Amino acid sequence: MPKTFYTERDIQDMFAQGITSLVVNDNVVVTDLGRERAMKLGFDLVRAADKDNPQSAPVRPYITKQPSPTGSVAKSAKKPAQPSSKADLEKRVYDAVVAKVGNSVDPRLLQTIIQRVLRSVGGG
Repeated sequence: MPKTFYTERDIQDMFAQGITSLVVNDNVVVTDLGRERAMKLGFDLVRAADKDNPQSAPVRPYITKQPSPTGSVAKSAKKPAQPSSKADLEKRVYDAVVAKVGNSVDPRLLQTIIQRVLRSVGGG
């Protein structure tokens, strides 16, 4: 089955016609610029459920156990050092996020998000 690609212009046109969502699957692809436009417009891109990842069970890589490089957990692994202060914890989280996603996130927004999350989990 051929794939259908949606561009930034396609998303803009659909939104102008009153369409506010699109189901995306293996045969329906939205370009990167199309995704950005959808985010700006509040247009929903809904991932179609498949048998491996049903919609009711979102993928949560931060919960899923990841195998260690050797395939087993080392028994002598040390616990990470506890941060000495709130600012130290914020900096460590900030640095870890930037290392993972690069500079694609606004630094002030990221800092605000980190502070709110830490407050909500009792870390700040």
